[in-house]
Amino acid sequence: MAPIVDPLEARLLPSDALRIGLVVPVSGVLGLVGPCAINCAVLAAEEINAAGGILGRPVELVLIDGGRDKAEVAAEISGLIAIKAVDALAGTHASDTRVAIVDAMGGRVPFVYAPPYEGGGRAPGVYFLGETPARQLEPGIEWLVTHHRARRWFLLGNDYVWPRLVNAAARRLLHERGAVVVGERFVRYGQAARWVDRVAEARPDAILLTLIGSDLVAFNRAYAAAGLGAARLCGALEEHGLLGIGGDGTGELYASMGYFRDLATDASLAFAERYTARFGPQAPLLNAHGHGCYEAVTMLAALAGRAGTLAVPAVDAVADGTTITSARGPLTLVDRQVRQRVHLGRADGIEFFLEKPFQ
Repeated sequence: MAPIVDPLEARLLPSDALRIGLVVPVSGVLGLVGPCAINCAVLAAEEINAAGGILGRPVELVLIDGGRDKAEVAAEISGLIAIKAVDALAGTHASDTRVAIVDAMGGRVPFVYAPPYEGGGRAPGVYFLGETPARQLEPGIEWLVTHHRARRWFLLGNDYVWPRLVNAAARRLLHERGAVVVGERFVRYGQAARWVDRVAEARPDAILLTLIGSDLVAFNRAYAAAGLGAARLCGALEEHGLLGIGGDGTGELYASMGYFRDLATDASLAFAERYTARFGPQAPLLNAHGHGCYEAVTMLAALAGRAGTLAVPAVDAVADGTTITSARGPLTLVDRQVRQRVHLGRADGIEFFLEKPFQ
């Protein structure tokens, strides 16, 4: 039986298990992230339980929908922590939701945040596994400027903290390479596809897309339908999103991520085999956002094992140097963050061709 319960059950039914609040979107613009993320977290919990659990206790996951309004998510988590219904948090969701969660939890439990993020955000008990903007974007920008002579760029993102800070980093990187930004816009959820014509009017050589989830899918579908030809570099495109777009045959759609399903490494292949053996060949496609939840749950176990507790001061004291192994290979926290190579994937139908890894 999968080690997962809902928040109501966690409130009402005491348990000897160590409960991790799994914060993933199962609704809203990022809802397509949910199924794979839940599977990957369940796989991590089952592997941890098979090895004896965390601090001698079996692990249960408390599923919290991170796709709702950020204040609602933060309030639910704060209440769960207050009654000791969760002992730690792990998840992948938008950065504005993360900021609200961190404020609400007030350093009471450790929290491992998996996806690419905007940098900064230091707070007691918070640990980051994803790429920061310059590290994530530099390979793709360098590739497109060098190999595609992309000098004119349009920056289009959703209107919240991650796209705004990612775009600020992108502007610096582009300026250093002699490229210019010919337009920039931040749009509300559900509005991205309406911007195809305005982006085209700026005549960019390349477009940086810091749209997420269904907005990223909708824009790329509309862009392809319009027959436009600029290269597009995405900071949040993964296998489910590419499938939602319907694939891409232009050779001009790129994603820069720390993990792709088709990484041809022993660690990646072994992880894919375990995932398929557990959930079957028709399971939701492995992708970076989902796989990040495997890493987040596994990192919590490693932090607890190193500290001998989940009390935040003790975990903070030993966090740096904590290492896990995932499909990306060994991951080690340094200054409560992970530095790992980034891969540039080019869409080829409904799969990604990996151009090269970058340090």
